[in-house]
Amino acid sequence: MKLEEIQSEWENDTVIDRTELGEESIKIPKLHSKYYKWYSRERLHLVGLQEELKTLKKDKYDYYSGVLDRDELDDRGWEPIQLRILKSDLSMHIDSDKDIVKHNLKIAYSKEKVEFVEAIIKTLNIRSYQINNAIQWEKFKVGT
Repeated sequence: MKLEEIQSEWENDTVIDRTELGEESIKIPKLHSKYYKWYSRERLHLVGLQEELKTLKKDKYDYYSGVLDRDELDDRGWEPIQLRILKSDLSMHIDSDKDIVKHNLKIAYSKEKVEFVEAIIKTLNIRSYQINNAIQWEKFKVGT
């Protein structure tokens, strides 16, 4: 699921009907369940991406070290490296590699989704207090 879709869904779910505060209170567990499922799924996806990055970094280390044979290079679609890279420079080349950068951006996007859904869940955890405050305010307005 895209971040924009989650944001749009949350924008719809944040609306509280002030004339039906009791019904809104009853919706909280359902909303919590919905977003917690998304949170779990997105968090597991993030862990998968982080694990893939470890493997990719190892492959790139082997690539820049020059230890991959022609078949391994062909399997990955990589061209043989033409220059010798000093061991001290390997991390710089690996960190700036386009495949690593692309994967890091995927991880950052996934982290953003996880953090956003986590913030939604925190908001839902206090929603009953917000609804209760609205009820108390309505009572105050009518003098009860």
